[in-house]
Amino acid sequence: MRNSRIRPSVNAGSVADIAFLLLIFFLVTTTMTIEEGIARNLTEPCPANQDCSLDIPRNNLLTIAVGENNQLFVNQMIEDVDNLKNILVEFIDNNASRSCDYCQGANLPFASDHPKKAMISIETLRNARYDTYVGVQDELTAAYFELRARYARNKFGKALNELSPKQIQQVKDAYPFRITESSL
Repeated sequence: MRNSRIRPSVNAGSVADIAFLLLIFFLVTTTMTIEEGIARNLTEPCPANQDCSLDIPRNNLLTIAVGENNQLFVNQMIEDVDNLKNILVEFIDNNASRSCDYCQGANLPFASDHPKKAMISIETLRNARYDTYVGVQDELTAAYFELRARYARNKFGKALNELSPKQIQQVKDAYPFRITESSL
């Protein structure tokens, strides 16, 4: 005779151990993406009861507007992000003659009076694409890097990574990063 009161059972004691091992396995093997931001130093806020506005001559201001659908306007003219670095180099490093043999087609009717007076204004529309904005920031950084690297070669005969901290500061002083940003 068969005893119907005894029911078969499954030993589930090791299921928790297996789940724990699988959890550890996935935590160890999964790569975490680390987002990096745009490295910029913010200016100090204007002290109370002081006028901190600047009068910037028009020829010392380059306006870059990031619009919808990857549109980029440089001083109200449609431009491609790929041309932006050359335009920025020509604008910042005026070369006094207003000509730029390394700009490969960038054609600005003006340039800043001096690299220390050049100001770049970036205006971003609310519906602008983030990747276009980051592309503008990348081109801006590349333009300043090129200008600073050229200055280091001409002044010190060295690459930027070979300069002393004092020389690096001289390079930064010669080509200061002057940017203003706004969102429209």
